[in-house]
Amino acid sequence: MSLFRPPAGVLLALAGLVSGAAVHASPEESPFFEDMPTVLSASRLPEPLHEAPGAVTVLDRDFIRATGYRDVARLLRLVPGMQVGQERGHAQWVTYHGLGSDYPTEIQVLIDGRSVFAPSSFGGVNWSGLPLTVEEIERIEVVRGTNSNAYGANAFLGVVNIITRHSRQDPGGHVEANAGTHRIGDLAAAWAGGDERIGVRLSAAALNDDGFGSLFDGRHTGLVSLRSDLRASTRDELTLRAGFADQRRDLGYPDSVFGNNAQRTSTTHNGTLHLIWRHTDGPDEEWMASLYRNHESGVDRWNASAPPAYPSVPLDRNVSSMRTNAEFQHRFALGPSTRLVWGLEGRRDETDADTLFAGLRPPGFELYRAFSNLAWHATPAWQINLGALLEKSPDTAAQFIPRAFVNWQASATDTFRAGYARAWEQRNLFDRYGDVRAYDPVSRALLAWPYMPNPAARVPKVDTLELGYLGRFRALDATVDVRLFNERITDFVIREVIDPPMPVALPLRTSRFVNLPTPVVLRGVETQWRLRPARDTELLINHTLIDRRADDATVTKRTAPYVASLTWLQQYGGGWSSTASLLRMGPLAGGYGFVPGCDYAARAYTTVDLRLARRFTRGGRQIEVALNGINLGAPHQEIADRSEQCLPAHLGTPVNPASPMGWLSLAVAL
Repeated sequence: MSLFRPPAGVLLALAGLVSGAAVHASPEESPFFEDMPTVLSASRLPEPLHEAPGAVTVLDRDFIRATGYRDVARLLRLVPGMQVGQERGHAQWVTYHGLGSDYPTEIQVLIDGRSVFAPSSFGGVNWSGLPLTVEEIERIEVVRGTNSNAYGANAFLGVVNIITRHSRQDPGGHVEANAGTHRIGDLAAAWAGGDERIGVRLSAAALNDDGFGSLFDGRHTGLVSLRSDLRASTRDELTLRAGFADQRRDLGYPDSVFGNNAQRTSTTHNGTLHLIWRHTDGPDEEWMASLYRNHESGVDRWNASAPPAYPSVPLDRNVSSMRTNAEFQHRFALGPSTRLVWGLEGRRDETDADTLFAGLRPPGFELYRAFSNLAWHATPAWQINLGALLEKSPDTAAQFIPRAFVNWQASATDTFRAGYARAWEQRNLFDRYGDVRAYDPVSRALLAWPYMPNPAARVPKVDTLELGYLGRFRALDATVDVRLFNERITDFVIREVIDPPMPVALPLRTSRFVNLPTPVVLRGVETQWRLRPARDTELLINHTLIDRRADDATVTKRTAPYVASLTWLQQYGGGWSSTASLLRMGPLAGGYGFVPGCDYAARAYTTVDLRLARRFTRGGRQIEVALNGINLGAPHQEIADRSEQCLPAHLGTPVNPASPMGWLSLAVAL
């Protein structure tokens, strides 16, 4: 641990630099951070980074391109506080401050404002099956901390907002191919064109690999994505986004108990249609209306067995779901120093998954929200952000979600922030109504009852206190962002393993989701440094320490006590460049597991990702060739499958170690 705890001298030196800057500069001397990005996700108001009510990390297009990563989830490893791991090649476990279930739902994930959470059964995000290519991303804004007052219950601990490129940006074609170890074989193409009135961007990709070397976890994804922007008038713009992803994934293990997680190949289909209208009455006023519809379906079936009495027992997790969401928003200025945004949102989710709900169709889920955020410059140096959201669903009481932040621009290069926020987390359908039973297909005898419903469980709540500092050190061309947090979660949902309420044929227990009777408290500090020690060198340094407090030891293990990363981007001239990322992750038990008595956490590990690239021009076309490698260095395990890990044959040996992967990429601008 000593390696990751900042020495007291470093903290004192930082305090001295900050205090010195505050003494020798004033807010009026020069604009604060002329090159700081404008962010949209913290309050729904466009505002410079130093005025945002909370900590926001921005991954821009250049940085995303420089990493060479094939998926969005791996990018999030380079954000302070994010805890990301892979149980297998295509299964990403993405959380902010850990604590997530097997299918984490504690952070809201958006694509151009559209939630990509699966409303069906388990919830969560299929990160490897998003109807989106990495190439079409303009930037990713990560709000590090509770933001439910802007985006509702799923923003319980944070927001990941993926913003795509406008269709009129960089017209022309683009083709990219990857080939490498583990049968990596990707092909992607994009085209953008149009005129001043209408633009179209069309992207398509086929992504293939065999996953980790020791597992049955290949994946084959095909996707098509469309964005079109129509300038209907000087004040009105319509945006249409449509996407479809079709995926096949290999799952399971050959020796799971009774074949409860046997090897098989599942298929998923994800389609979305999203329409956005914006009307602008000036630089300080905008009306926006959004309507989207998502459809997801999946086929995941296999045969279990408990010989000799029950040689073949059909099981499945087949599911189909539909989400319809409408939203209205109005942003305007109340005066020269005050801006306000307010809006309304309504949603309906429908799910059909017979086996997961004892043959019954769960009721449709409706959700309604009203939200508002106000930003007020009380003085040139002091800004106050106030926000509130009221959320109501049929089976829960109305939830009031407040937030209050104050930002003090102490000097031209230093801003301090302090705030409080509350959030509630909507429980997914499976938490409330999940009822899974396994029957003998011949005798109809009840063999096992893995899950039983508990609709009476309460909705979790978090109260967050935050102190922060955002500063610029011009001598080093460096930016530092520090966040100190205290997150107190009450009614945290855990999985309780109990005896079945009625006799079952196999010696297996059942489980249900219940509330932890005592609070879970996460306290800690996050630090992010961006600096340019030389003109062609950029460093990104992230460090997080978390003190986890809960009466249930299995809950504390679901958060790693520390995470640190260092990313080095270097330009060499002649079109050559390199990117190197070093990640250190503390011990982490992803999810809650199911096997009684199996308390397992993956050990701390260090991993390295490398990329070497060269850009050049041939025949008037820009070309980039790159050699990429991930999971380099010592072998490691990131997220364990506890049911498999606790089998006697695997005790003491990671059952699903991450595999080093390397590939060569070729990108051509047409």
